[in-house]
Amino acid sequence: MIVGVDGSDSSISAVEAAAREAHLRGVGLRIVHAFGQVPGHLPAGAPPWNPADHGLEPMVRGALAHAEGRAHAIAPDLEITRSVVAGEALEVLEIESRSASLAVVGSRGLGNFSGLLLGSTAVHLAAHGRCPLMVVRGRPDPAGAVILAVDGSVAGEAAVEFAFAEAALRKAPLVALHVWNTFSERAYEGPGDPLNALVADAERIREAEQHLLDETVASWQKVYPEVVVERRLVRSRIRPALIEASRGAQLVVTGARGRGGFTGMLLGSVSQALLHHAHCPVTVVRGKE
Repeated sequence: MIVGVDGSDSSISAVEAAAREAHLRGVGLRIVHAFGQVPGHLPAGAPPWNPADHGLEPMVRGALAHAEGRAHAIAPDLEITRSVVAGEALEVLEIESRSASLAVVGSRGLGNFSGLLLGSTAVHLAAHGRCPLMVVRGRPDPAGAVILAVDGSVAGEAAVEFAFAEAALRKAPLVALHVWNTFSERAYEGPGDPLNALVADAERIREAEQHLLDETVASWQKVYPEVVVERRLVRSRIRPALIEASRGAQLVVTGARGRGGFTGMLLGSVSQALLHHAHCPVTVVRGKE
């Protein structure tokens, strides 16, 4: 498991969350600091660029030592390694994610402009990372259920599996939340005036969405019988409903792109909305497209 650290308060919160996750899974934690841009004008035969040559190593090592101390405060027996890599954080963490079971980052770092709700590193990793990404945000020490944003897509199946496993690890209840409305694409499957269909077929849509929710959850309930599951079908606008549900949750799990996403989009509008506005940590799980 990896966690990105830049010395910001947000990244220290990410370290603490990552320590808890690593402890639950019984795996080690790798603390990664990406050290800016590697100079592109090094002469031939020059030694590799090193932050120590620029008098910056004490600062970096100090930040990493502080992060490691916070992780050990959460999980004293946790095996921790540190890594300082020269390069842009976006690229470094994407590469690191290829061999990780989970990547954890804070919602904002030192390099973000004032007023931004979410750092560019978090957005980039959610769209391009090779493992699930947890973005630590919202209230401190969140408690409550694990919320699974059910979208019924094939790609979203990986998020369903992750949410059940996470609820089992945390010994927390799981709320499988599926939000629907009469603007659903399913309203347009039949012939006739689409506007009339929005009214006349509302009950048919609700029944279809309930069936989708039940099918999504049923098989994984057999795999994780110890997880207490609430199936929650809500007629509402999707993004506001999920953000509101996060107020009472300890984690929200979502796929990267749902069934309504446009072809070619790596990160859907629902997952982006949660990353920017959820009241608790969010894990984005990319599935097979």
